[in-house]
Amino acid sequence: MDNNPVRLVVAVVVAVLLLAGLDFVISRARRSRRQRQAEEIREQAKLETAKVERRQALAEETAAKARAAQAEAEVKAAEAARLHERAAQHESEAANSREQLQEHRDRADSIDPNVKREKEERATADHEEAST
Repeated sequence: MDNNPVRLVVAVVVAVLLLAGLDFVISRARRSRRQRQAEEIREQAKLETAKVERRQALAEETAAKARAAQAEAEVKAAEAARLHERAAQHESEAANSREQLQEHRDRADSIDPNVKREKEERATADHEEAST
């Protein structure tokens, strides 16, 4: 009977050691699995980061092209406004020149005796036609 309690204590100690060893192995396996999962997640994040960086670079490039196009459009709009202004100025100058030319013609007609006679003859002919 003396050996029976010692065997029981030894059996309990062995059982506790086995459970502690099993717990250690399980926790180590769990930790190892979690580390692998974490590494996989980090690798996926690394790949996604590269994709995101490419998208960001594309967005920045597109924004730069948009700014360049906007600047070009503003330059073109300024050029168009300047050309419109120049065209209006030319039109005004042409109208003034036409008026001056007509004034010269009218003055020439007013001092030319032949033009006076032709106007009088036309007026007489028109008056005679109206009378008949």
